[in-house]
Amino acid sequence: MIIKTTSVEETYELGIKIGRVLNSGDIISLNGDLGAGKTQLTKGIAKGLEVEDYITSPTFTIVNEYRGRLPLYHFDVYRINDIEELYEIGFDEYIFGNGISIIEWGDMISEILPKDIIKINIKKVDENIREIHIDSNKLNLGGIK
Repeated sequence: MIIKTTSVEETYELGIKIGRVLNSGDIISLNGDLGAGKTQLTKGIAKGLEVEDYITSPTFTIVNEYRGRLPLYHFDVYRINDIEELYEIGFDEYIFGNGISIIEWGDMISEILPKDIIKINIKKVDENIREIHIDSNKLNLGGIK
């Protein structure tokens, strides 16, 4: 599925819709160039999961944890030098737990991710337009366009 958004607000609103249909244990591999809108989409997903905290990219901490309808684990693996770093912070406990895991730059660690994940790729077309490719057999987005 490809969804085109034409503003930061539309990307955020799409995230809210995605967050509302996520289920316990869902894992999202979120990819796109720097500035494509990964964190903005994540902010919307968090809102859809009823997270009230301010969402920031965990660029230097690897993972941020939030509480909502379900726990949200927001990873940024861009600066990971060795996959062992992830295991040291309990990566398996996060992704195989009852929460939702969003992994920015997930393609960088695809070899350790389960096969049945939600893949979202954001392509920056211009300053406002984004093409958001969602690949998942388990995510029922229904009428989301």
